[in-house]
Amino acid sequence: MRLGMVGLGKMGANMALRLMRGGHEVVGSDLSADNVAHLASEGAVASTSLDDFVSKLGKPRVAWLMVPAGDPTEQTVQALAQRFQAGDILIDGGNSYFKDDIRRAKQLRGKGIHYVDVGTSGGVWGIDRGYCMMIGGPKEVVQQLDPIFKTLAPGRGDIPRTPGREKMPPKAAGTSEDGYIHCGPNGAGHFVKMVHNGIEYGLMQAYAEGFDIFENATSKDLPEDQRYDLNLPDIAEVWRRGSVVSSWLLDLTAMALLENPTLSEYTGYVQDSGEGRWTIEAAIAEAVPVDVLSAALFVRFRSRQEHTFAEKMLSAMRQKFGGHIELSATKKTA
Repeated sequence: MRLGMVGLGKMGANMALRLMRGGHEVVGSDLSADNVAHLASEGAVASTSLDDFVSKLGKPRVAWLMVPAGDPTEQTVQALAQRFQAGDILIDGGNSYFKDDIRRAKQLRGKGIHYVDVGTSGGVWGIDRGYCMMIGGPKEVVQQLDPIFKTLAPGRGDIPRTPGREKMPPKAAGTSEDGYIHCGPNGAGHFVKMVHNGIEYGLMQAYAEGFDIFENATSKDLPEDQRYDLNLPDIAEVWRRGSVVSSWLLDLTAMALLENPTLSEYTGYVQDSGEGRWTIEAAIAEAVPVDVLSAALFVRFRSRQEHTFAEKMLSAMRQKFGGHIELSATKKTA
């Protein structure tokens, strides 16, 4: 198939390369002419503007967006909507809010333009590993795009089948074992990806807290016979092999610790990309308790602050009601 890729950063460019390796024709568009030129050197069709981009797409036109969520995506969707015709397909593969998908799909439906939202997981490794995709949109349109999803997905690989799936009829089994699924109507793809990222926050926080315990196992506050100088890279490595907590996130953790066991190149300031917040909002709307996911998000907020006034209040109250000795700001800076 011929399709366009708008946004040729790390994810967009790698996805375009994987598609081209799979035999698809890709027209590239990006605010950076260098990014477009680089992809063209790999065999893509270059474009110099959105008008040029649209003119080089086949009919029906298919454009995949890999631009930052929010205003950049909104502006790109609206710009393409002005240039697309009935029957054309616009795919948002970024991390948009699912409610924005619902709104955009309704707007574009009035023009006869199809909208598909695709929650895409795989990061910079996806070019070789493939991308896990959670798709929302009209069933017939998603089926029309199946060759694209099949190429981008990881496929079955060497992952053992879940017991019982071999008994399922092919239609009932669907494409989940290939690494992509049609979750439902517009918004469903990004809704599932949103919760996926919320869970990711919790998993990452659990690993981080566990290894923080290991890092502080030499604390002078501990009895001497309970202090352990542990090899964190080796612990991460051994957990990768047969442990019930093994995962790809642990694989990446093991890599990072082997490169630098102290992680001294990081400040501890942790960003969030929005999906964790949206997951908590969805949980509130559904009255679902999400203790771990919400705590993991709040820890990220906490990482961006010096000690807060609230924490100073806690110290003050502990000192006043119990005479507890708290570290003073003067002693800390002395």
